[in-house]
Amino acid sequence: MSTGSEQPSGGNGTGGLSEEDEAVLAVERRGWPNPGAKERAIRERLGMSPTRYYQVLNALLDDPRALARDPVTVNRLRRRRDERRGLR
Repeated sequence: MSTGSEQPSGGNGTGGLSEEDEAVLAVERRGWPNPGAKERAIRERLGMSPTRYYQVLNALLDDPRALARDPVTVNRLRRRRDERRGLR
């Protein structure tokens, strides 16, 4: 599992990512019909709160291992994050 540190933990997952980190990326790859369905899946499949999920996801976006593992998803999410930061 990922720790509370800025960098996601290494693990047995592909590309040095933990199983939890891999699962977070998998949730982001999937399309969701609405935010409620995604939040429910986060709680049921990953066993974490949506707040914790987004903390892990945000750290993954800055992790070069995540970029190497899933560049399309990570770059899409980085662009979205940068756009939202620009609006603040």
